[in-house]
Amino acid sequence: MADTPYTLVDIIRHGEPVGGRRYRGQIDDPLSEKGWQQMRAAVADHKPWNAIVSSPLSRCAAFANELAQQRNIPLEIDERIMEIRWGDWEGSTPEQLNRNDPLTVARALRDPLNYRPAGAENIREFQQRVIAAWLEITRRHAQKHVLLVAHAGIVRAVVTYVLGTPIENMFRIHVANASITRIQIDHHSDQPFAKLLFHDGKL
Repeated sequence: MADTPYTLVDIIRHGEPVGGRRYRGQIDDPLSEKGWQQMRAAVADHKPWNAIVSSPLSRCAAFANELAQQRNIPLEIDERIMEIRWGDWEGSTPEQLNRNDPLTVARALRDPLNYRPAGAENIREFQQRVIAAWLEITRRHAQKHVLLVAHAGIVRAVVTYVLGTPIENMFRIHVANASITRIQIDHHSDQPFAKLLFHDGKL
């Protein structure tokens, strides 16, 4: 794909981790057997990528390393695309968080600026670190096809940035396990123009 007038970036969310659905944030739970199956099925025999960039958390990095070795694709680990930190919520299920107040999770997702869990990362600061990584990665791999192996929060931060929507709406974006989001960055002028080609889909 060298010398094309655009850059393609696929972002794949990790598969199901051991322990199922939780607000795990930066807890380093590995993929479950189902999660491995989801990831392998998602990429199947596709190998269009010139580079792979992964979160350092094992639910992303273990699969990224396997894929890079199998397809002979350069792999980079970037701590800036680690999942958002959930603070006191890390490791808890929605049911556990809602046990004393059934609206606990709903309030935080609807208004994450004002109902942030104790110790959680500020979502604006979170987006700033993600977009700093995004801009640097897409500049460095301009006119190539890159795969990011990351988390739901990373997908949400990038999609809200590309579409110009407020980051406080990030939790309105659904991101399934092992789903893929594709973004094309056109280079027809001095100002790169990014557009969402598809989201929460498959190759």
